[in-house]
Amino acid sequence: MQQKLEDLFRGLKVLVIGDIMLDTYIWGKAERLSPEAPVPVVEVEKRTGSPGGAANVAANLKSLGAIPFICSITGEDLKGEELFKLLDSQGINTQGILKVPERVTTTKFRIIANKTQLLRVDEEMNAPLDAQSTRRLLQRITQVIESENPSAIIFQDYDKGVITPLLIESTISLAIEKNIPVCVDPKRRNFMAYQKATLFKPNLKEFREGIGTTRESKIQPERLEQEMSGLQEMLQCEILMVTLSDKGMALRFRDKGRWRFEIFPAEVRQVADVSGAGDTVISVAALGLAAGLTPPETAILANLAGGIVCEELGVVPINLEK
Repeated sequence: MQQKLEDLFRGLKVLVIGDIMLDTYIWGKAERLSPEAPVPVVEVEKRTGSPGGAANVAANLKSLGAIPFICSITGEDLKGEELFKLLDSQGINTQGILKVPERVTTTKFRIIANKTQLLRVDEEMNAPLDAQSTRRLLQRITQVIESENPSAIIFQDYDKGVITPLLIESTISLAIEKNIPVCVDPKRRNFMAYQKATLFKPNLKEFREGIGTTRESKIQPERLEQEMSGLQEMLQCEILMVTLSDKGMALRFRDKGRWRFEIFPAEVRQVADVSGAGDTVISVAALGLAAGLTPPETAILANLAGGIVCEELGVVPINLEK
């Protein structure tokens, strides 16, 4: 099966658009409390950094044998330079990334001790990108689409301001013209802006917030299918995939002229950290569609991959062998 996946995904070009960030970690051990406050004292053993957000999507694609292209922004700062170096070291194309002096590079600082995350500190700006920078980013997106003819486009939205309604509408219009599938991992701000995307993948919380319900009771398949049908009608998307955390994944899609609804249960796993699971799911889903797999086949692989990365501490790309 591994060889088949390598053959399916190898060389597929995928354009990733969205909020890239730097994930930094302080790893150590905590064996005593501070005398200054009721908090643990962490003795630092090492520090690491990795691409996060949409950059982690690119890292997932790369680890699966695909060729990712990123279109995004960073600030003109040291964290941005560190992120560029990390991406370059992984062989990920960075020519579509703009440096915008007025912005800061989104950075998540995590302190992990005794195999447990104790604290996360975020440094970010989430105001929408200004009109001039949006136009420049659109030019980069258009150049990649015209020159590389990607097999799929991914919008990885973290609500940090890179993705705007103008960016979404212009890119999807061009993708439809070029017959390129568009896959979306949305957040609340632009939730209803992704009209005519091919695949739309919110998690259950995002889905409920997006359609205006905060129902937190037990998942009722009939009700969920009805709500998914309503959202698909509004967005005009072909495939709706809702991740259900430890309950798996719900899928609604058209098959031979008829709508089908399925729930794929999650495998029982030892969950260490759910960070980055959504990045992995959208990466595998986009590659599945680009490779010509059916929506159920795509969902099964994406569901499996999302579970596997939850076994790892920290944000890590999927391992193809696993």
